[in-house]
Amino acid sequence: MIDTHCHVHFNAFKDDMDDVIRRALEKGVQMVSVGTQATTSANGLKVAEKYDGVWATVGLHPNHLCEQEFFDEQESDVSTVAEPVKIKTRCETFDHATYLELARHPKCVAIGECGLDYYRLPENVGRDETIAKQKATVRQHFDLAHEVGLPVVIHCRDAHADQQSIIREYVEAGKLQRRGVIHCFTGTIDEARVYVGLGFLISFTGVITFPPRKADGPISPLQAVVRDLPLAHMMIETDSPYLTPVPHRGERNEPWMVGFVAAKISELKKVSMEEVDRVTTGNAKRLFGI
Repeated sequence: MIDTHCHVHFNAFKDDMDDVIRRALEKGVQMVSVGTQATTSANGLKVAEKYDGVWATVGLHPNHLCEQEFFDEQESDVSTVAEPVKIKTRCETFDHATYLELARHPKCVAIGECGLDYYRLPENVGRDETIAKQKATVRQHFDLAHEVGLPVVIHCRDAHADQQSIIREYVEAGKLQRRGVIHCFTGTIDEARVYVGLGFLISFTGVITFPPRKADGPISPLQAVVRDLPLAHMMIETDSPYLTPVPHRGERNEPWMVGFVAAKISELKKVSMEEVDRVTTGNAKRLFGI
């Protein structure tokens, strides 16, 4: 399997990163470690250099456009997590020359994660100003992806209409020829279908293993998206160290746990694990050119 989106070079793994990577590789799980700013992008490439079966991406996450400190409710609303996950971001402005140099590294397989995040906007900066900066930064990533011929890794939260509009603008202009992936998808089936129509893949995390709330019925709305979206348009990921899947909630997530995401897809779609592995791995290899 390929964990198409993790962060094994983050501080959560600073004491045992090599053990974590080896543990995954020994279990047959390869990985793409994703950059979220210039420093983590450079570090991800250094880690990828050390291992066959590890690749990296370079990009500037929208939350890093302004300095923030917050708890992520997507983690803390699950009762089995002892403490909420605290996230601190530093302020960075996208520098084309810096990211161009990083993108030319032979182990760089995509540009991102980049995108729009309207869920968490800084309180000390005006909403319109922040959104305008996010949109401009997305376009800078897309221009770089077109320049170097790489796909893009999109982070989108509560901003799908605007994100789709910018993607459509570039696709209709003949750009983003390698297209990309919407990572950690938590939207609706209609939103997923729009992305697929634009040539993008949809990637799911351990969020799909979370039990539905009572009001949802037997499966959650996101699980229904997994059930209804064709496997041919999917990839799997952990987003580790975040979003640990059931049955390991409350623990640090690791790339090898992507198998639990695959197992949930298998259950929801009523297809074999071997089929999920074959199709999602094939999709990842084609997208990232690995």
